[in-house]
Amino acid sequence: MSKATGKHAWTFAPRFRRGAFGWRSDPAMTRIREAIAEIKAINRKDPLLAAEGAVLFLSKLSPALEHIDSSSGAIGSAVNRAIDVLVPIIAKAPADEATRRQWLEQLYDAHAEDSIPYIECLGDYWGELCASPDLAGEWADRLAETVESVWSRYPAEHGFFHGTTMCLSALLAAGRHDQLLALLGKCP
Repeated sequence: MSKATGKHAWTFAPRFRRGAFGWRSDPAMTRIREAIAEIKAINRKDPLLAAEGAVLFLSKLSPALEHIDSSSGAIGSAVNRAIDVLVPIIAKAPADEATRRQWLEQLYDAHAEDSIPYIECLGDYWGELCASPDLAGEWADRLAETVESVWSRYPAEHGFFHGTTMCLSALLAAGRHDQLLALLGKCP
Protein backbone atom coordinates (compact mmCIF):
# COMPACT_ATOMS: atom_id res chain seq x y z
CA MET A 1 0.00 0.00 0.00
CA SER A 2 1.12 3.52 -0.60
CA LYS A 3 1.73 5.95 2.19
CA ALA A 4 -1.44 7.74 1.12
CA THR A 5 -3.64 4.78 2.07
CA GLY A 6 -2.17 4.60 5.54
CA LYS A 7 -3.30 8.19 6.06
CA HIS A 8 -6.69 7.82 4.40
CA ALA A 9 -9.60 6.56 6.47
CA TRP A 10 -12.00 4.88 4.09
CA THR A 11 -15.57 5.34 5.29
CA PHE A 12 -16.61 1.98 3.83
CA ALA A 13 -13.83 -0.07 5.44
CA PRO A 14 -15.27 -0.60 8.94
CA ARG A 15 -18.70 -1.28 7.45
CA PHE A 16 -17.41 -4.31 5.54
CA ARG A 17 -16.31 -6.59 8.34
CA ARG A 18 -16.93 -10.36 8.28
CA GLY A 19 -20.66 -11.15 8.49
CA ALA A 20 -21.52 -7.46 8.84
CA PHE A 21 -24.90 -7.61 7.12
CA GLY A 22 -26.47 -10.73 8.55
CA TRP A 23 -29.00 -12.22 6.14
CA ARG A 24 -30.49 -8.97 4.74
CA SER A 25 -29.36 -7.79 1.32
CA ASP A 26 -30.84 -4.26 1.27
CA PRO A 27 -28.39 -2.73 3.77
CA ALA A 28 -25.49 -4.42 2.00
CA MET A 29 -26.55 -3.12 -1.41
CA THR A 30 -26.80 0.40 0.04
CA ARG A 31 -23.30 0.10 1.52
CA ILE A 32 -21.92 -1.25 -1.76
CA ARG A 33 -23.32 1.78 -3.63
CA GLU A 34 -21.84 4.10 -0.98
CA ALA A 35 -18.43 2.43 -1.20
CA ILE A 36 -18.40 2.73 -4.99
CA ALA A 37 -19.37 6.40 -4.77
CA GLU A 38 -16.59 7.03 -2.23
CA ILE A 39 -13.97 5.30 -4.40
CA LYS A 40 -15.14 7.09 -7.56
CA ALA A 41 -14.98 10.47 -5.79
CA ILE A 42 -11.39 9.79 -4.68
CA ASN A 43 -10.54 8.59 -8.20
CA ARG A 44 -11.20 12.09 -9.58
CA LYS A 45 -8.44 13.49 -7.35
CA ASP A 46 -6.10 10.57 -6.67
CA PRO A 47 -6.39 7.52 -8.98
CA LEU A 48 -3.71 5.58 -7.10
CA LEU A 49 -5.47 5.99 -3.77
CA ALA A 50 -8.80 5.10 -5.39
CA ALA A 51 -7.32 1.90 -6.80
CA GLU A 52 -5.99 0.96 -3.37
CA GLY A 53 -9.45 1.59 -1.96
CA ALA A 54 -10.99 -0.57 -4.69
CA VAL A 55 -8.62 -3.44 -3.87
CA LEU A 56 -9.40 -3.07 -0.16
CA PHE A 57 -13.13 -3.03 -0.85
CA LEU A 58 -13.03 -6.11 -3.09
CA SER A 59 -10.91 -7.92 -0.50
CA LYS A 60 -13.43 -7.21 2.26
CA LEU A 61 -16.58 -7.76 0.22
CA SER A 62 -17.21 -11.52 0.28
CA PRO A 63 -16.59 -12.03 4.00
CA ALA A 64 -18.99 -9.18 4.78
CA LEU A 65 -21.71 -10.70 2.61
CA GLU A 66 -21.25 -14.33 3.59
CA HIS A 67 -24.56 -14.73 5.50
CA ILE A 68 -26.84 -12.79 3.16
CA ASP A 69 -29.80 -14.54 1.59
CA SER A 70 -28.80 -14.25 -2.05
CA SER A 71 -31.73 -16.22 -3.49
CA SER A 72 -33.16 -13.18 -5.30
CA GLY A 73 -29.89 -12.54 -7.12
CA ALA A 74 -29.98 -8.84 -6.20
CA ILE A 75 -26.82 -8.89 -4.11
CA GLY A 76 -24.93 -10.82 -6.78
CA SER A 77 -25.97 -8.25 -9.37
CA ALA A 78 -24.85 -5.42 -7.09
CA VAL A 79 -21.46 -7.08 -6.62
CA ASN A 80 -21.05 -7.65 -10.36
CA ARG A 81 -21.85 -3.97 -11.03
CA ALA A 82 -19.28 -2.98 -8.40
CA ILE A 83 -16.65 -5.14 -10.08
CA ASP A 84 -17.51 -3.61 -13.46
CA VAL A 85 -16.93 -0.12 -12.03
CA LEU A 86 -13.85 -0.89 -9.93
CA VAL A 87 -11.78 -2.99 -12.32
CA PRO A 88 -11.05 -0.05 -14.66
CA ILE A 89 -10.09 2.11 -11.67
CA ILE A 90 -7.55 -0.50 -10.57
CA ALA A 91 -6.35 -1.27 -14.10
CA LYS A 92 -5.79 2.38 -15.07
CA ALA A 93 -4.17 3.49 -11.82
CA PRO A 94 -0.62 4.82 -12.19
CA ALA A 95 0.85 2.13 -9.96
CA ASP A 96 4.40 0.91 -10.03
CA GLU A 97 4.95 -2.79 -10.65
CA ALA A 98 5.56 -3.66 -6.99
CA THR A 99 2.29 -2.01 -5.94
CA ARG A 100 0.35 -3.70 -8.72
CA ARG A 101 1.85 -7.06 -7.75
CA GLN A 102 0.74 -6.49 -4.17
CA TRP A 103 -2.79 -5.62 -5.32
CA LEU A 104 -2.97 -8.73 -7.46
CA GLU A 105 -1.85 -10.89 -4.55
CA GLN A 106 -4.54 -9.36 -2.33
CA LEU A 107 -7.19 -9.90 -4.97
CA TYR A 108 -5.98 -13.44 -5.68
CA ASP A 109 -6.22 -14.31 -1.98
CA ALA A 110 -9.69 -12.75 -1.71
CA HIS A 111 -10.79 -14.68 -4.80
CA ALA A 112 -9.40 -17.93 -3.39
CA GLU A 113 -11.28 -17.41 -0.12
CA ASP A 114 -14.53 -16.39 -1.86
CA SER A 115 -16.58 -19.38 -0.75
CA ILE A 116 -20.06 -18.10 -1.66
CA PRO A 117 -18.81 -16.98 -4.46
CA TYR A 118 -19.50 -13.28 -4.82
CA ILE A 119 -16.34 -12.03 -6.54
CA GLU A 120 -15.91 -15.05 -8.79
CA CYS A 121 -16.15 -12.97 -12.00
CA LEU A 122 -13.08 -10.97 -10.95
CA GLY A 123 -11.00 -13.67 -12.61
CA ASP A 124 -12.49 -12.73 -15.97
CA TYR A 125 -10.74 -9.36 -15.68
CA TRP A 126 -7.35 -10.65 -14.53
CA GLY A 127 -5.47 -9.70 -17.69
CA GLU A 128 -6.88 -6.18 -17.48
CA LEU A 129 -5.94 -5.94 -13.79
CA CYS A 130 -2.37 -6.95 -14.63
CA ALA A 131 -2.19 -3.77 -16.75
CA SER A 132 0.79 -5.00 -18.78
CA PRO A 133 1.54 -7.98 -21.01
CA ASP A 134 4.63 -8.80 -18.94
CA LEU A 135 2.76 -9.00 -15.64
CA ALA A 136 -0.08 -10.91 -17.32
CA GLY A 137 2.56 -13.35 -18.61
CA GLU A 138 3.90 -13.85 -15.10
CA TRP A 139 0.41 -14.72 -13.86
CA ALA A 140 -0.20 -16.99 -16.83
CA ASP A 141 3.02 -18.83 -16.00
CA ARG A 142 1.99 -19.09 -12.36
CA LEU A 143 -1.47 -20.48 -13.07
CA ALA A 144 -1.28 -22.46 -16.33
CA GLU A 145 0.35 -25.57 -14.93
CA THR A 146 -2.32 -25.91 -12.25
CA VAL A 147 -5.15 -25.40 -14.75
CA GLU A 148 -3.64 -28.00 -17.08
CA SER A 149 -3.12 -30.42 -14.21
CA VAL A 150 -6.68 -30.09 -12.92
CA TRP A 151 -8.14 -30.47 -16.39
CA SER A 152 -5.99 -33.46 -17.34
CA ARG A 153 -6.17 -35.37 -14.04
CA TYR A 154 -9.86 -35.01 -13.43
CA PRO A 155 -11.58 -34.76 -16.83
CA ALA A 156 -14.55 -36.91 -15.84
CA GLU A 157 -15.02 -34.98 -12.61
CA HIS A 158 -14.64 -31.54 -14.20
CA GLY A 159 -12.03 -30.49 -11.65
CA PHE A 160 -12.21 -26.97 -10.34
CA PHE A 161 -9.45 -24.44 -9.76
CA HIS A 162 -10.48 -20.91 -8.81
CA GLY A 163 -7.64 -19.46 -10.89
CA THR A 164 -8.80 -20.94 -14.20
CA THR A 165 -10.44 -17.81 -15.61
CA MET A 166 -7.56 -15.73 -14.25
CA CYS A 167 -5.15 -17.88 -16.21
CA LEU A 168 -7.15 -17.67 -19.43
CA SER A 169 -7.54 -13.90 -19.08
CA ALA A 170 -3.82 -13.49 -18.34
CA LEU A 171 -2.83 -15.60 -21.35
CA LEU A 172 -5.04 -13.46 -23.58
CA ALA A 173 -3.67 -10.19 -22.16
CA ALA A 174 -0.11 -11.46 -22.54
CA GLY A 175 -0.77 -12.14 -26.22
CA ARG A 176 -0.03 -15.84 -25.80
CA HIS A 177 -2.82 -16.97 -28.08
CA ASP A 178 -1.26 -20.28 -29.13
CA GLN A 179 -0.81 -21.33 -25.52
CA LEU A 180 -4.37 -20.20 -24.74
CA LEU A 181 -5.78 -22.28 -27.59
CA ALA A 182 -3.67 -25.29 -26.61
CA LEU A 183 -4.90 -25.06 -23.03
CA LEU A 184 -8.51 -24.67 -24.13
CA GLY A 185 -8.04 -27.75 -26.30
CA LYS A 186 -7.53 -29.72 -23.08
CA CYS A 187 -10.68 -28.35 -21.49
CA PRO A 188 -12.92 -31.14 -20.21
